[in-house]
Amino acid sequence: MQSSFSPLVAISPIDGRYQKQVNELSGYFSEFGLIRYRVRVEIEYFILLAEKGIFKMPAKIKPAQLRAIYEEMSEADAQQIKETEKTTNHDVKAVEYFIKDQLHQLGGDEVAEWVHFGLTSQDVNNTAIPLLWKEAVEESFMPYLLNLIATVKEMARTWKKIPMLAKTHGQPASPTTLGKEIMVFVERLQNQIDLFGYVPYAAKFGGATGNFNAHQVTFPKHDWVAFGNEFVNERLGLQRMQFTTQIEHYDNLAAHFDTLKRINTILIDFCRDIWTYVSMEYFKQKTKKGEVGSSAMPHKVNPIDFENAEGNLGVANALYEHLSAKLPISRLQRDLTDSTVLRNIGVPMAHSFIALKSIEKGLGKLLLNETKINADLENNWAVVAEAIQTILRRVKFPQPYEALKDLTRGQEGITQKSLHKFIDGLDVADKIKNELKAISPQNYTGVEFDY
Repeated sequence: MQSSFSPLVAISPIDGRYQKQVNELSGYFSEFGLIRYRVRVEIEYFILLAEKGIFKMPAKIKPAQLRAIYEEMSEADAQQIKETEKTTNHDVKAVEYFIKDQLHQLGGDEVAEWVHFGLTSQDVNNTAIPLLWKEAVEESFMPYLLNLIATVKEMARTWKKIPMLAKTHGQPASPTTLGKEIMVFVERLQNQIDLFGYVPYAAKFGGATGNFNAHQVTFPKHDWVAFGNEFVNERLGLQRMQFTTQIEHYDNLAAHFDTLKRINTILIDFCRDIWTYVSMEYFKQKTKKGEVGSSAMPHKVNPIDFENAEGNLGVANALYEHLSAKLPISRLQRDLTDSTVLRNIGVPMAHSFIALKSIEKGLGKLLLNETKINADLENNWAVVAEAIQTILRRVKFPQPYEALKDLTRGQEGITQKSLHKFIDGLDVADKIKNELKAISPQNYTGVEFDY
């Protein structure tokens, strides 16, 4: 889809500064995308009506010809619908008229009135929108997220044996490995993706107030509930809600938003941790000729990719929060507040998409600084106090915790030498002393996990 619109005059940065990064989402969430999905729903419904014998399709009109109307839809076609909307002041009615015009060109005037038969606009919107949402998630967003997780997991494996000083409450704590700390985020993200998969892509399809009134009064012997289920569940690949008002409940859509919000929150946590490791010089960053880190300080290489990601994830979450709180609420059988809100569901996904690409870019710049990581371990021998007092408990040494607390808590200058001197003064067997002296910040890292 081509457009002469200049990103320089866009109000939103996702259609301006970042337009190239999120261009693949426009086929789902743009006005063109929504129109195309509406046409797709109307066409597939029209075809199924004929297949079920509700009306007889002219032999000269083939399903492939009808599907080509949405499969080959152009921007000019969508513009034609927008021009009609200026007269109808109703976007779905404009789609209906467009399809009837296409049928006229195919010689199908005699069956044109079966287009949009018995439907309200929400039968179209509440199938088109979950369908475009489903395909955007499955075809674009989730594959990118899964690829990013795979990249992070591979980095974790690379750093599996890198011992690192942990920080709890910002203070030196029992050593860990860099790989395992990265794997924490892999597991958290994968858990949320699994949860996301349990939530169906729900749709509404049942006439003006959800009871198939027009369908039933016209063809009372036809099983319209079965028809609706087949159309939504099998033809569109969604899940039809059985008891609805004029609109879909949006409860499952809200659950999707809430899960994506948690995914974004985990990614914010990840960005902040990586940012902090950069500030601690555990990572250095690759430089690129010609790039500037600061307009005033030539030496700086800022972790801007992780900061950019954090900012975009925050914007996305603010929007997801509103969407999930607002959409499930509608006065009585329907009000129109969902309509304008639903047009924005692609915005938080776009901001998330920008963030994913920024994280990927930032990860590609990281250079491990083992010298600094090891120096921090060497400067914090006090962290093996936990190991020493625990082994002393095993050999029934009296009050081992208190002995190590007096030695290390709030004390500076705890070194290998001072700690070994303390061990030499303990009333324990030489074998135990040797066991204690073998412990170091570099090897006191716990279980070696398989990942």
